[in-house]
Amino acid sequence: MAEAMWPIPRFYFRVEWAGNEIGFQEVTGLTMETQFIEYRAGNDPTFLTQKIPGLKKNGTITLKKGLYHGDNAFWEWWSDVQANPDRRETITITLLDEESSPVFVWNVVNAFPIKVSAPDLKSDANEVAIETIELAHEGITQEAQ
Repeated sequence: MAEAMWPIPRFYFRVEWAGNEIGFQEVTGLTMETQFIEYRAGNDPTFLTQKIPGLKKNGTITLKKGLYHGDNAFWEWWSDVQANPDRRETITITLLDEESSPVFVWNVVNAFPIKVSAPDLKSDANEVAIETIELAHEGITQEAQ
């Protein structure tokens, strides 16, 4: 009998940025979209438009992680990009199996921060302080391992 195949859980992943592996709680926005162009010739007897692939559109990626004492790397990167707009990074996001082996790898090309958010503060909260960074980019490549 063949071995059962199960979908891959999404909770075990690794994020590498600027040569460092950083532990994130959540990664969202690994999306790309193709806009379409509608066209119809005036003499087309079907009275329908054709849809043709057009420009690609990249979404933004949001990364969330716990706030640690003395860790202000997000803020420094965001601040540096304001003075050096050419500073871009490749972010590698790897989905891992139960043995820590890569299953899928997404490379986010020419990423730069467009928004950094400090955690919400609440006097009676019983939660970890989470900071958020939102990235613009110029494309995502995916590799199945």
